Amino acid sequence: MRDPRYDILFEPMKIGPLTAKNRFYQVPHCNGGGYRDPSAAAEMRGIKAEGGWGVIFTEQCEMHHTSEITPFIELRLWEDKDIPQLRKMSEKMKTHGALAGIQLAYSGINGPNLYSKEVPLAPSALPIRTFTNDPVQARALDKRDIKDLRRWFVNAAKRSKEAGFDLICLYGAHGFGIFQHFLSRATNQRSDEYGGSLENRARFSQEVIADMRDAVGDSMAITLRVSLDETIGELGFSNAEVRDYIEMNKDLPDLWDLAQGTWEDCSGPSRFKEEAAQEQLVRGIHELTEKPIVGVGRFTSPDVMAKMVKSGTLDFIGCARPSIADPFLPKKIEEGRIEDIRECIGCNICITGDMTMSISRCTQNPTFMEEWRKGWHPEKMNTKGGSDNVLIVGSGPAGLEAAWALCRRGYDVAVAEARDVIGGRVTRERQLPGLNAWGRVVDYRDYQLSQRPNVEIYRESPLDADSILEFGFENVCIATGSTWRRDGVARQHVVPMPVGEGAKVYTPDDLMDGTLPEGRVVVYDDDHYYMGGVLAELLASKGAQVTLVTPSAYVSDWTNNTLEQVAIHPRLVEAGVEIVLNQGITEIHAGHVVSNCTYTDRTWTIEADAVVMVASRIGNDALYEDLLSRQAEWLDAGIKSVKLIGDANAPGPIAWATYAGHRYARELDGPDLGDALPFRREITELAAE
Repeated sequence: MRDPRYDILFEPMKIGPLTAKNRFYQVPHCNGGGYRDPSAAAEMRGIKAEGGWGVIFTEQCEMHHTSEITPFIELRLWEDKDIPQLRKMSEKMKTHGALAGIQLAYSGINGPNLYSKEVPLAPSALPIRTFTNDPVQARALDKRDIKDLRRWFVNAAKRSKEAGFDLICLYGAHGFGIFQHFLSRATNQRSDEYGGSLENRARFSQEVIADMRDAVGDSMAITLRVSLDETIGELGFSNAEVRDYIEMNKDLPDLWDLAQGTWEDCSGPSRFKEEAAQEQLVRGIHELTEKPIVGVGRFTSPDVMAKMVKSGTLDFIGCARPSIADPFLPKKIEEGRIEDIRECIGCNICITGDMTMSISRCTQNPTFMEEWRKGWHPEKMNTKGGSDNVLIVGSGPAGLEAAWALCRRGYDVAVAEARDVIGGRVTRERQLPGLNAWGRVVDYRDYQLSQRPNVEIYRESPLDADSILEFGFENVCIATGSTWRRDGVARQHVVPMPVGEGAKVYTPDDLMDGTLPEGRVVVYDDDHYYMGGVLAELLASKGAQVTLVTPSAYVSDWTNNTLEQVAIHPRLVEAGVEIVLNQGITEIHAGHVVSNCTYTDRTWTIEADAVVMVASRIGNDALYEDLLSRQAEWLDAGIKSVKLIGDANAPGPIAWATYAGHRYARELDGPDLGDALPFRREITELAAE
């Protein structure tokens, strides 16, 4: 039963001519599928409709071929033949009474047009701004171009209506949309009626929205997503100017969608951004307009959500990442099941799907983007197979997720954990700087498993092959995690690195166990995800003189895909860490290391009392190999299957581990697929000759 404190979140709200059934508003978010995987993306949105969201939006949809962001894979609405796949999505969105929205994007100065080969168009002639610094410049829109662009928006609006959408969001935030480019003096350096004063810079948005209203009548609502603050100084579209713009155009859209200036600021990870981090930028804006406002801030707490509405700061609770981690968040609040919410941990692994042009993942919700491809529902499991019980060895993220999914299928599950605490790597890593929220991966599963009568967790229970063969479990799942290598084998070194006598070498496992080197410490990062940067920050905070050496051109290179890199580097500089890029380590000695240039191989020494080796990991698969060597004994022991999963099988990010655990649970006792694909996919239809 719903807690009355949250009643306000379920009040219907008007958006122009429409009424949303509640205040839960899934703002546009990417998923790595786009035009390549339309059915997968549509089913994912449909699951959110089932989960109770009042408003559901697509990701950004490129509305014209003269502005596209290849290689990134988004939706496209370039011509009428794009309508059917988008109609499929809108229909899925509306299955449970939600309003279906489409975000129309013209990327302007962010659109390199690598696929269409068109010359990019922007308010002013400037180099294209992309993640990969493409060597392309945009041509300044002339008056005829602006007239054409207005017509293209009208055409896109008409197609959106035909595709069945209720709302249109015009993208002008995160630096990605043409509306922000016109509004910001950093990208609008025009001297005509579209540049200079705020009144002039606002003209384009006013004209487009008026054109679209004439085109689609009063049957659709038009929302405008604008940046709250570009945070780039006087040239940028500041929070003060945003307020002036909204006051000047208070009735322009049917809803104001407010988001931070850059994507990195808006979707900052939990390491650097707290829940509701944008509240101060939004507070007071409602005094300038009577139109409803939606804002974001990785909202996971219903108390914070209710506070945002009751205080008059927001009318709608905008969620992207929390709606991915738990598509049923609204329904669980409505049903009084707060403890069942899978809270977003703010790791931003979902964003990496977009950045790597691949199907997205979620650490908390391994069913994300597998709803259509594999038929996985986030709240419903397939029925139990022919066997009855499973022994899981290891209680890290893979083991816990496997246990949680298996018990819901109806299996009796025993989890054996060698340590006195469960959670494996997550329990250890959550103690590191900024990673506390990642502990929700364990907390959620620990609580859920405690509510199930068919699960037992045995702590301080290391097992060997003899013990397992004696127990009589039908299925054995080995999820024993991995260990960081001490010998430096990773990318630079494919064989162990030379280490001199007396050299002090530590691994991340040593530091997480409480052994912290002192004095001059070199952190060698050939892993390139978060661990090297986090450990450098930890050691600096404890007084060590830290030098971080990496063969990459960036600190924590792969975190460019999680939008963390731009925050990690300055954080380390502020902590006093010396950063050495494009250099490796070739030898380690007592008192110094030999470093080499990754391009010239020229070497020099760096003084060091100790080295922290952040290289690669070795899967802890000895128990699995031992059981395999005794396969002849399985039948007498009643064992039907033994499976190695997660980091023990192949170390990776935590999201890979929870996915592995979930997949194991889904596929147990399933048919042998042979050489068939384990998921569905869509392929391009050949055009007629």
